[in-house]
Amino acid sequence: MSVSLYITEKPSVALEFAKALKIRAKRQDGYIESDDTIITWCVGHLITMSYPEAYDPALKKWSMEPLPFLPKEFLYEIIPSVKKQFQIVKNLLNRKDVTTIYVCTDSGREGEYIYRLVDQEAKVPDTKIKKRVWIDSQTEEEILRGIREAKPLSAYDNLSDAAYLRAKEDYLMGINFSRILTLKYGNSIQNFLKSKKWSAISVGRVMTCVLGMVVRREREIRNFVKTPFYRVISSFDIKNEEYTGEFTGEFRAVEGSSYFNSPLLYKENGFLKRESAEKLIKDLAKDYPKYNDDGTWNKDEASEEDLLGEITHLEKKKENKNPPLLYNLAELQNDCSRMYKISPDETLKIVQELYEKKLVTYPRTDARVLSTAVAKEIYKNIKGLEAYGKFSGFAQEIITSGTYKGLSKSRYVNDSKITDHYAIIPTGQGINGLNSVSATAQKVYETIVRRFLSIFYPPAVYRRVNITVKIGLESFFSTFRVLEEEGYFKVAGNPSAAKDKRTADKSNQEDEEEENQDKNFIKTIMSLKKGSKLPVNSLYIKEGETSPPKRYSSGTLILAMENAGQLIEDEELRAQIKGSGIGTSATRAEILNKLVKISYLELNKKTQIITPSLLGELVYEVVNASIRSLLNAELTASWEKGLTYVAEGKITKEEYMEKLEGFVARMVNGVKGLNNQLLLTRNFNEVASFYK
Repeated sequence: MSVSLYITEKPSVALEFAKALKIRAKRQDGYIESDDTIITWCVGHLITMSYPEAYDPALKKWSMEPLPFLPKEFLYEIIPSVKKQFQIVKNLLNRKDVTTIYVCTDSGREGEYIYRLVDQEAKVPDTKIKKRVWIDSQTEEEILRGIREAKPLSAYDNLSDAAYLRAKEDYLMGINFSRILTLKYGNSIQNFLKSKKWSAISVGRVMTCVLGMVVRREREIRNFVKTPFYRVISSFDIKNEEYTGEFTGEFRAVEGSSYFNSPLLYKENGFLKRESAEKLIKDLAKDYPKYNDDGTWNKDEASEEDLLGEITHLEKKKENKNPPLLYNLAELQNDCSRMYKISPDETLKIVQELYEKKLVTYPRTDARVLSTAVAKEIYKNIKGLEAYGKFSGFAQEIITSGTYKGLSKSRYVNDSKITDHYAIIPTGQGINGLNSVSATAQKVYETIVRRFLSIFYPPAVYRRVNITVKIGLESFFSTFRVLEEEGYFKVAGNPSAAKDKRTADKSNQEDEEEENQDKNFIKTIMSLKKGSKLPVNSLYIKEGETSPPKRYSSGTLILAMENAGQLIEDEELRAQIKGSGIGTSATRAEILNKLVKISYLELNKKTQIITPSLLGELVYEVVNASIRSLLNAELTASWEKGLTYVAEGKITKEEYMEKLEGFVARMVNGVKGLNNQLLLTRNFNEVASFYK
């Protein structure tokens, strides 16, 4: 009898495949078998690359002479702790009655690599039919669709090549660079730290670049010099039959101002010295002298004459704010770091658990949109959420109104922006499984649901009023914004007004006021007309100072990695940035975790803020003085882009490997010729002064 063998990445996934295939067989030791079907599993990686000593026992001792180490053929070995399961899988793969093998490891580069290594080491004959099952969730329908539409394994050969190259790249850079830098500078670091415990300098293609990003940011903060500035604010009287009040405006030195392009200014909306701000106030109110001791001015209530300002510009317009794009892993990790103070590593573990419980689609994705095929079936996802507590009403409303029907023509569907998987969305299934996950996992699921349901609601609509009032030659600017239609905020919640700042230097309080005006105030503002004269109540000075760059949080660092070292906080702008980032959605959290584990970076668990350690900065100095290109975010991203080109068949694995070996050899030989320990010691002392 001909038997089909399904090989998954984990035992839990194997059970889901057994349920989908309606296999009622008893679980054996390491597999499940019925008359014509066997399901087995890996437990993550079963095979790993061998250390250099497997090539030559002499290489166990670290020395400079054999470097660069560039083997012609790479050696692999079974991981000792999973040897038993490998043997079970190997025997099943090679059973004579097994004619068709369905590869069901995770649908991505790493999942491909896990199976290919097993196939390679088990020496599975090519006479067997090998098919690749590629799925986006673990629901029964998706599993059956994946099996039904399984392609020949050979269709994924380019992806397999990219997976092997990624591993070889990390191996060659890690082995060669860690050894050469440890041999050259390890003692210098150890002696400087007066450490009795020897440790190697750990270097990697991605992790060293990330270390560089954090160290550079910390140094920008250290070197930052605060610049004080002084803004002149005016307050104007407004009233009608129902309302009496005032609003404020901010001076800006626009064209026509006495201070246009003046060296006295900080930007166009402030002065470098308080005296300049006080002089402006005196000039404006010279015919109405009632100055305060601090150089500010107030209206004289006893005076019959008012200092007046004239409205020279009045703009009233509606603004739409669209629901954001759907979550990819990096966006979700950033939001969970900000909202729930959990690390990217923890977020990935949670969303992986939600995926395995059928609650959400595949988590390790860079895409923020859906495919056309998924959009056609989206009704099922929404319908399933009718069983999800407080969100059932929203799901029912979407279905009743039919807003989901136009999804395929929206910006949330774009096949060209999807590589392996579409965005993370709820499947609409497994809702009962929420009872068995942690409270934090429930919050993460809710966050995904909110983002998903938001896209079926209209934009939030704001009314914005921009006013320019002139006093003499000088202009004062005001902006007011009120939410008129909540749109998708109904399900997503209204974000803090402080996030939508008018200028970088304004205080949160002012921004809150901008969006929280009462209806009578807005009605009065809306009734103003160009040319109207307004009494000036006061002219005062608001002091401020420039702010240093912000430290990375675990979430913003993940975003910066996704965008090749650029921290692009604007959601719309991020969506337009194209190109591979540093690392992949599957590896970024793990890399950050490793840097913290080896004490190169420090993570504050309460705030999720990341800073370098002294050891991390010393390693940065070593790399900066020897293999500086490892700290270059654009270069590191270009390696990742190269792997993408291999996966897409645009370049061959041989071309990539030639460049890789050339780079490793040049860097290693370059370090051998350096004589810069004295300079490094000087740099070490300078760095250490910040850690005393």
